[in-house]
Amino acid sequence: MTISGAWRRTARGAGLLAADGTVAASIFAEMSALALRTGAINLGQGFPDEGGPAEVLEAARQAISDGANQYPPGRGLPVLRGAIARHQHRFYGLSVDPDTEVLVTAGATEALAATVLALLDPGDEVVTLEPFYDAYGGLIALGGGIHRTVRLRAPDFQPDRDELRAAITDRTRLIIVNNPHNPTGAVLPRETLELIVSLAHRHDALIVTDEVYEHLTFGVAHVPVATIPGASERTITISSGGKTFNTTGWKIGWLTAPSALVTAILAVKQFLTYVNGAPFQPAIARGLDLPDTFYTGVAADLQAKRDVLESGLIEAGFTVSRPQGSYFIVADAAPLGYPDGTEFCRVLPDLAGVVAVPIGAFCSARHQSEYASLVRFAYCKKVDVLERAAAQLAGIIAR
Repeated sequence: MTISGAWRRTARGAGLLAADGTVAASIFAEMSALALRTGAINLGQGFPDEGGPAEVLEAARQAISDGANQYPPGRGLPVLRGAIARHQHRFYGLSVDPDTEVLVTAGATEALAATVLALLDPGDEVVTLEPFYDAYGGLIALGGGIHRTVRLRAPDFQPDRDELRAAITDRTRLIIVNNPHNPTGAVLPRETLELIVSLAHRHDALIVTDEVYEHLTFGVAHVPVATIPGASERTITISSGGKTFNTTGWKIGWLTAPSALVTAILAVKQFLTYVNGAPFQPAIARGLDLPDTFYTGVAADLQAKRDVLESGLIEAGFTVSRPQGSYFIVADAAPLGYPDGTEFCRVLPDLAGVVAVPIGAFCSARHQSEYASLVRFAYCKKVDVLERAAAQLAGIIAR
């Protein structure tokens, strides 16, 4: 039986359509299975192994006990929408109407999906940075769009501004800005964001931002695109509570945008999950209202974890690109005699009892060779786990 439909182009857009027409397992699934099978330390997937703030966890328990277990409103519970609006004003000086300019979603990925599907017509172009979060390729293809990329090159992983100018044209409908960036950990400077806003105006494009690591930067400030003059009326800002509060499994995300854009996106979002996570929404609201000391502390703790893993990677002989944010650090396996990062990741559990993922998994087929020897490690783990991983990695002998 031939199974027709959008699944094929979606899998192709995500780089998962095999030559024989079947859907291949993602490298993330493969590496996680490898970690489970070998007992290796899993630094491949970006999820923490520590619980969130006690106040946030207790708020979820209390909400369940209080009966917040049925469908919440389609736009999200007022308590969370209000907290999101306060958060945007408190940290960035942005004024957001919680009733018309905020939409709660099933994680940032649903916010991205609803936005792309709502605002894209078949044949529209979407520009992203490359390497790119794997969902972007699949969602753009699902929406019938054409994916254009601007490459981020090691070691600093910043876009070439002339390449941005060349990529963003009158055919561009959406510009997806992932900042802080997954998988590289790069943070875009204000000058680059200003250029993106200028190009969006010139070509009448909308800007979609993925800012889930907004509070996890090291020594540099996060600058939301919506704060750039002239950006707010054409920007959809997306974030979530999962990374900040170590609650990735709760899948509580949100977007903020002008009310007309929110309404358009809601027209699609309501037919995806409809609503989600009723007892977790007031808990994330509690988290968003935590004092500044929490936010500075969570970034400092993560920076210390980054430094532990970075030291082990350097001692092992990797060339390392120091991230300015996110959960991830990129290392080059070529100095160890491994020009193929995918091959290296598959043998790394035997070499060091550690699992990582190749950066090529975040790239289009035509550009994978440029990133062939690079691998991504996640440092959002307990310190003792990272110390053990660092020690094991430092024992690798270059071949």
